[in-house]
Amino acid sequence: MSEDVFLRDLWYLGARSATLKSGAIRREMLLGEPVLIGRTAAGGAFAVRDICPHRGVPLSSGKIMPDGTVECPYHGWRFRTDGVCSHIPSLVPGQDMDPAKIRVRSYPVHERDGLIWVYMPAPGRENAPPRSEAPEVPLKGAKPRWVESQTFHCGIDHAVIGLMDPAHAPFVHGRWWWRVPIREKAKNYAPLQNGFMITRHKPSKQAYKILGGDVTTEITFELPSTRFENISGTIAGKRLAVIGLTVCTPRDAETTEVTQVFFWPAWLGFIKPFFMALGPTFLGDDRRMVELQRQGLKFNPALMLIQDADMPAIWYHRLKKAWSESVAAGVPFVNPVQERTLRWRS
Repeated sequence: MSEDVFLRDLWYLGARSATLKSGAIRREMLLGEPVLIGRTAAGGAFAVRDICPHRGVPLSSGKIMPDGTVECPYHGWRFRTDGVCSHIPSLVPGQDMDPAKIRVRSYPVHERDGLIWVYMPAPGRENAPPRSEAPEVPLKGAKPRWVESQTFHCGIDHAVIGLMDPAHAPFVHGRWWWRVPIREKAKNYAPLQNGFMITRHKPSKQAYKILGGDVTTEITFELPSTRFENISGTIAGKRLAVIGLTVCTPRDAETTEVTQVFFWPAWLGFIKPFFMALGPTFLGDDRRMVELQRQGLKFNPALMLIQDADMPAIWYHRLKKAWSESVAAGVPFVNPVQERTLRWRS
């Protein structure tokens, strides 16, 4: 398995489209790497390594020029969106140096559904095409209707496992005004291309009743941390679809940004106050728990995972191991998850 603590050859959420205006650039840390994410005046999003190869100055401290290049603030070196150097102001005629032979790393970018995805390749595969397509919201004309993002001070594994944990809700999210009765549950899980899913079922949480009495949901998870919840139902005889997306973006080994985005048709806008009132609270509950967990983890204790409630966490570790081995060996990924019904109380 690679010594890198992060999974490579996968797509990570780099930014939301609405936060990046034309002609803007900014620095983002992705997997411990400084990445400049920008948008040209023409509207195209791009990403390059945020270090000038001349003297190491962050390119994001510079600016986008009228020709769409990024100018370093130190000596004015300019780089195209594909990372190739296009201009070195200090050169004079007769000096035998071709700027185009100098480049910074560029990253594949895919923007859709109001989200900017950045592909983080494995070492030695920087010029290879992506192994997969960027995540796509399964809703026609998807537009983010509600977004909440919080910084979890933990590694990505604990953030992912904490969010997918099926048994924590009564204890982490329970309040006098939000009671979560403990009951036995059984859900059918099946493998996906790079992860697994909870097949469509009637949800047990009372909150879903806001979307009608015939609500069903399907939950998918794929590496590195992309979780979709596809909710469907009927209100006043009209079919509806609500899509929830949760992603964990590792900034570094000890910091993970967790973003939740919900998509729904414009006519369903009356449900937004519900998300505004409860969304930040519930995500904050998860954040506080993983940060509380750090107090014990700093002593490097031996941890245990049990059947069936911790099976999603077990699968996650198996998926990571299988993916890392496939990347290292350059062979196709084989999903270790098999269809199974899990039972637990929560």
